[in-house]
Amino acid sequence: MSSAENRPVAVVTGASRGLGRGIAVALGEAGFTVYCTGRSDRKAIGPWGGTVRDTAEAVDQAGGKGIVALCDHLDDSQTEALFKRVDAEQGRLDLLVNNAFAMPDWAVPDGNFWERPLSLWRDMIDVGLRSSYAASHFAAPIMVRQRSGLIANTSGPGGKVYRHSLPYGVGKAGQDKLAHDMAHELRPYDVAAISLWPGLIGTERTLAGIAAGGVVGNNAGNLPHVETPFFIGRILAAIHSAGDAMALSGGTFYSTELASRYGVVDADGGRPVSRRPLFGAPLYQPISNIENADQ
Repeated sequence: MSSAENRPVAVVTGASRGLGRGIAVALGEAGFTVYCTGRSDRKAIGPWGGTVRDTAEAVDQAGGKGIVALCDHLDDSQTEALFKRVDAEQGRLDLLVNNAFAMPDWAVPDGNFWERPLSLWRDMIDVGLRSSYAASHFAAPIMVRQRSGLIANTSGPGGKVYRHSLPYGVGKAGQDKLAHDMAHELRPYDVAAISLWPGLIGTERTLAGIAAGGVVGNNAGNLPHVETPFFIGRILAAIHSAGDAMALSGGTFYSTELASRYGVVDADGGRPVSRRPLFGAPLYQPISNIENADQ
């Protein structure tokens, strides 16, 4: 664990619950200072509970330093203020996890786009993909200045196969392409960008869906593919510790396969099964692989 004076610094967006909360707590376990962003302070928004204050306290309990960072990522001025605050308070930024996303319960089962409200586009693209771009836009200058850092997008195979809805797939495809193209532009500054495909995240909603008969989207997988919300955070901490993020930059990866690379196990001591047999290989490989193939 890092000393309090030398903690690596992370921003995790959408950290009030679910995957974002798990990532933040796992980074705290690795000794990070974690800015936990979201709109909920002392009262949860939505039926599944969770606030950024709860998450920050859990980061502290895990051994890190959790910082409440209230932010509506639909408002660019709030996002900009967040990263100005991080820079002013810490003077550096080692990791940005772009995880903010909105997935209404009614949008989990597959459904036709013309039978769903247009607000679904806002939830998947504006709250999700656009907020990832905006956060990266404001984080990049800090990382470029220090000539180090990692931007990680939480995504999924919806960019390659049909899952849930049309806007969902467009958003996930965008997250992967965003990481791929950011990697090209950030490479001269030794800043990396990757996209991660988790397995089935064992949130309350997912586990409830499986218990009710597997209503987690078309061909999503089953119990062997379930990972805890902490798994990706543990993987990102391992990448930071290894110091080889540039070897991954530009690529999209199954979480469990990266875990194998770094010897990471999940919070339950195991490692979930990769969903590669269900969805195939991700579309984007690390830039270094592409460059070596061209030589």
